[in-house]
Amino acid sequence: MTNWSPNSWRAKPIQQVPTYPDQAALAETEARLATFPPLVFAGEARKLKKQLAAVANGEGFLLQGGDCAESFAEHGADNIRDFFRVFLQMAVVLTFAASQPVVKVGRIAGQFAKPRSSGTETKGDVVLPSYRGDIINGIEFDEKSRTPDPARQEMAYRQSAATLNLLRAFAQGGFANLENVHKWMLGFVSDSPQAERYQALADRISETMSFMRAVGITSETNYALRETDFYTSHEALLLGYEEALTRVDSTSGDWYATSGHMIWIGDRTRQPDHAHVEYCRGIKNPLGLKCGPSMTPDGLLQLIDLLNPENEPGRLTLIARFGADKVGEHLPKLIRAVEREGRKIVWSCDPMHGNTVTAAAGYKTRPFERILKEVQAFFDVHRAEGSHPGGIHIEMTGKNVTECTGGARAIRDEELQDRYHTHCDPRLNADQSLELAFMVAELLKKNKVSLPAKKAANG
Repeated sequence: MTNWSPNSWRAKPIQQVPTYPDQAALAETEARLATFPPLVFAGEARKLKKQLAAVANGEGFLLQGGDCAESFAEHGADNIRDFFRVFLQMAVVLTFAASQPVVKVGRIAGQFAKPRSSGTETKGDVVLPSYRGDIINGIEFDEKSRTPDPARQEMAYRQSAATLNLLRAFAQGGFANLENVHKWMLGFVSDSPQAERYQALADRISETMSFMRAVGITSETNYALRETDFYTSHEALLLGYEEALTRVDSTSGDWYATSGHMIWIGDRTRQPDHAHVEYCRGIKNPLGLKCGPSMTPDGLLQLIDLLNPENEPGRLTLIARFGADKVGEHLPKLIRAVEREGRKIVWSCDPMHGNTVTAAAGYKTRPFERILKEVQAFFDVHRAEGSHPGGIHIEMTGKNVTECTGGARAIRDEELQDRYHTHCDPRLNADQSLELAFMVAELLKKNKVSLPAKKAANG
């Protein structure tokens, strides 16, 4: 890796950065963070990369999801537990449908910074810096709250550490027991307005688990039924924070971001000669790259060459976020360019960011039917191209919020105000998240049948 260091990004142009009024305090904060213990370890990131390599080879599926932006105010054990519980239920449904491993990656324990379309926000005749996430400033519309404060980085670090501690306990300490997860999922099915649609799959999972118990395969005899691998991810937006937590792995001598297992570059910060690409190209973590409507085939190949020059499977996940009506226009040409050049990547679908609208009541929302439409289009394109639809990337919560309209329980525009809790973008609630998982399960089963036939037809 020539001419790269954890701080080489500082010599490059950069987008989406806050202006800290006290540069000395910022430098002191970053210096302290550089002495803090790592949040995750290089070996864990390598294990995730290996599992994503299987997805890139068509032998797995990536489930990535969590908060739009974590907040300090909503940090609590119950919120983490409820998110993890729904996430595990989704993973069980998808694992059974795909008959393949599901790689579980949360947008959690680090997803604090958000890109903004404008650097300022205006209310009346008052103009203040935009809210950029709790790691940078506060959401309250006053000068003190909106002034970027470097001390928030240490608060974000400590919240991430506490969240990771609880997630590891949940993943390894019995909460993730498959029997528990299946009981929770059956409760959702029985209460859902679309229970009949889901019941057949739920019954098949129940029959499979009964068979396993009959032949002596239980959570007491097999650790894989009571434990699970769970990884964290976030957008690497605040590069000073990322640099402070970038460490050399003692076993390999490689640099790793220890702020999370996987980090991604957003659609607004993916300029090939800018700071975010410069930073990410030098670390060995699995990376994500958001691909929006402005991404061209040549531009994508240039970024792939920068971020994954060795064409290592599992290194790079391309996260498509076009909008439901634009998938057919943009995705096929990107897939064809990647396939033509033999690039080993994971294709994932973000059906959230391209489908944001403003409801009549003034709330920003995402219609559930548009989310489903984008996922359906993503699978349809991959089926037509003979490529592997490798995953989904969603913003979700385990709570019963009313932020996205539609779904089986049909949240209406006028109900958005009831439980609209997000600090940034609208999230799927627990029921909508599970409903989406069952829909994706149907697509995965259909894909299992059609892809072998497509490959056989192509010789």
